[in-house]
Amino acid sequence: MEIVIRNERPSDYRRVEELTRDAFWNLHSPGCDEHYLAHLLRTHADFIPQLDFVAETDGVVTGNIMYTKSWIKGPTGSVWDTITFGPLSVSPGQQGKGIGSALVRHSLARAKELGCAIVWIYGNPAYYSRFGFRSSKEWGITNAEGKYPTALQLMELKAGALSGVSGYAAESEAFEMDAEASARYDALFPPKVKEETPSQRDFRAIAGTYL
Repeated sequence: MEIVIRNERPSDYRRVEELTRDAFWNLHSPGCDEHYLAHLLRTHADFIPQLDFVAETDGVVTGNIMYTKSWIKGPTGSVWDTITFGPLSVSPGQQGKGIGSALVRHSLARAKELGCAIVWIYGNPAYYSRFGFRSSKEWGITNAEGKYPTALQLMELKAGALSGVSGYAAESEAFEMDAEASARYDALFPPKVKEETPSQRDFRAIAGTYL
């Protein structure tokens, strides 16, 4: 299967939001907000359009990855520029075929070309360690509460970029979504049933643990 990766175009927006909704629906919680997040990110000042990619298989958009600016904020007021990706979405029927991995590898390579030095994410270490992400505790980087979440992982895109860096990972305010606005936006899509699923238990187990 050939995977073609290119930058997202305005004509892709609806398709990307549909596949994002399908990919995340009932995955981490009943329903999802990720398609609304994708909608919001594109017009936010912290969005990085050069790192907004879609994957095509057989001419159909089946995956997407988006990046935003983020930071590591030190205890004495120092700030280091970083980047963060998410949502990373692959159509449910196309998962397990290497599309997500191709999007991550392609976008990280492009981010390095653009001069980005540090990337951090919240995600499942069992998946993201394959790309070179390592626990935040190894780097001495915490969350805003001073803890080391199992899901918080970092990578140097430039060797030594994290040398001398200390503090906490701070994401863009773009991720602060209004639940009512998200529900109104979701109403523009075909109805789906919200329900509890085993994947939500697994997500809570990762998201709620610390090192």
